[in-house]
Amino acid sequence: QVQLVESGGGLVQPGGSLRLSCAASGSIVSIDAMGWYRQAPGKEREFVARISTGGSTNYAASVKGRFTISRDNAKNTVYLQMNSLKPEDTAVYYCMAKYTYWGQGTQVTVSS
Repeated sequence: QVQLVESGGGLVQPGGSLRLSCAASGSIVSIDAMGWYRQAPGKEREFVARISTGGSTNYAASVKGRFTISRDNAKNTVYLQMNSLKPEDTAVYYCMAKYTYWGQGTQVTVSS
């Protein structure tokens, strides 16, 4: 059982930045697939970014070049650095582990 707690969401202006954190209840060293998904109002949950144990990353086309996922195994934490934010990035962002465990989500709102 893995519990995930996201933090770092909030309101930001277009072009701004936010860093999301996902703290796991236990060691993430052996968890190969960790990542972020998001769900905007009236839309289905969609993939944002994923990182493997070895540090390999994948990104959705819509965020590539603007978002960076990273992990700190010593702190059992995964991060999502979001730069050049756009209004269409507004959503609840969820942390994922093993495609099985999910956090409660953190709201990101991009608006002027």
